[in-house]
Amino acid sequence: MARGTIRYWAAAKDAAGVPEEVFDAETLGDLLAQVSRDPALERVLRRCSFLVDGAPAGTRDPAAIDLPEGAVVEVLPPFAGG
Repeated sequence: MARGTIRYWAAAKDAAGVPEEVFDAETLGDLLAQVSRDPALERVLRRCSFLVDGAPAGTRDPAAIDLPEGAVVEVLPPFAGG
């Protein structure tokens, strides 16, 4: 079990109610299951991209992405802009 920090950005931060929090999880899938207990945040997470220590999770299965001790997971909702 790794302890790390999850950081929420934009709409994810609004839905979570905090900019970041500490987590204990083995995989990105475990972490997402924990934070998805809040229905408002779960709706936002379905559209998000994730970075683990700066590396994009991409389309890989979150259950297959191990989280190392001290990991920083960034939750990035789709951004609009120009």
